[in-house]
Amino acid sequence: MKIVVLDGYALNPGDLSWEGLKSLGEVEIYDRTSAEETVRRASGAEIILTNKTMLLSDVIGKLPDLKYIGVLATGYNVVDLDITRERGIVVTNVPAYSTMSVAQHVFALILEFFNVPCSLSEGVRNGRWSRNIDFCYWDKTLTELDGLVMGIVGFGKIGQAVARIGEVFGLNVLVHTRSRVSDYENCSLEQLLEKSDIVSLHCPLTPETRGMINAERLGMMKPSALLVNTARGPLVIEQDLADALNKGIIAGACLDVLSQEPPGEDNPLLSARNCIITPHVAWATLAARKRLMKIAVSNVREFLAGSPVNVVNM
Repeated sequence: MKIVVLDGYALNPGDLSWEGLKSLGEVEIYDRTSAEETVRRASGAEIILTNKTMLLSDVIGKLPDLKYIGVLATGYNVVDLDITRERGIVVTNVPAYSTMSVAQHVFALILEFFNVPCSLSEGVRNGRWSRNIDFCYWDKTLTELDGLVMGIVGFGKIGQAVARIGEVFGLNVLVHTRSRVSDYENCSLEQLLEKSDIVSLHCPLTPETRGMINAERLGMMKPSALLVNTARGPLVIEQDLADALNKGIIAGACLDVLSQEPPGEDNPLLSARNCIITPHVAWATLAARKRLMKIAVSNVREFLAGSPVNVVNM
């Protein structure tokens, strides 16, 4: 059984073990695979694991031995599901491995924006506190979260975890979701944007949600509001957000995802005012990656046993 991992570096840059996977067959592991290399490297493989390497119809059509694709992530838009259904190729994903890691990152971003500990620490290291005539100093107003309104768009496992943490901070939680919610006020997106001091996006990327945060909807938000996106970059029209930040239409944005990753140097958000950007790492704690590895290997094992789980294309 030939197993090929096309881009294993993000999951395992060297601090995890592939031994569980290697026990299941003959395994070839590549840190990264370009589009031009994909067919050659995957040739003869019955099982392929991929994270961001695209497996579309033109590639899958050249892999006659392929029986299984394991996506090393929750999202699976890197695989052409139509051709896999036609060919009877099983496609699986790894759901819910990073829930608490992403929720933790949401609040790391929020606290960095409202309390600016990194900026203050840098100032202290540069001698500003030593030279200060008072016992303390700050440049930006420091904000207490207790009593603020947090609007959560999308209420899956991560959205629910963010809500629970928000309540601990004393935030009043609003939710916008198509599902029935009993513990929180479920309101329209427009109402949520108007009422919230913090808006956190946790919805999937679909034709309906693509570009949902645009100039019109940013204009509905409070001038003091913060937008947080740890979900999918294309939920936001980036030029509209950059314009809103630069014009003071909203107070700030904290983003872990962008529409193109890595971003081009001309991405308007890279130079926008009051915009904190991290490089898509909310999912990547060691604990989360250990869970991802364990589930991914288990997915392969269950497929080989004839009882596939976490299947997304059947």
